[in-house]
Amino acid sequence: MQVHISVDEGKPIYRQIVEQVKYMIASGLLKPGDELPGVRVLAQELLINPNTVQRAYRELETEGLLNRRQGAATCVSESGSPLARREQRRILKQRAEALATEAVQMNFSLEETLGLVETQYKKLKKGGKA
Repeated sequence: MQVHISVDEGKPIYRQIVEQVKYMIASGLLKPGDELPGVRVLAQELLINPNTVQRAYRELETEGLLNRRQGAATCVSESGSPLARREQRRILKQRAEALATEAVQMNFSLEETLGLVETQYKKLKKGGKA
């Protein structure tokens, strides 16, 4: 599991960890049952206080995305949390906003933009390259 933090981002480090783990779960990089690094291990890798990792893991557990047991590993929840689907929708919405912004700036019509998306979608569904 690769987590990258940025002190220049202006976002609390624990939030950066939470958002990246959510993204990894939503995108399928982390699957139900996958183990996450221990609190101390991840803290050492990121050169941060273990309490920061603990806070991130606690929040993810509260949201139903992680299961933690005292003295045992922290794992991605086996129950398909609806949050994972919401996170997927949030990610796609951000990308759609970026695409729409670029399309407007480049003077593409909505129809042209949707046509490009539709073409790529169909290619991917058929197993072709985008």
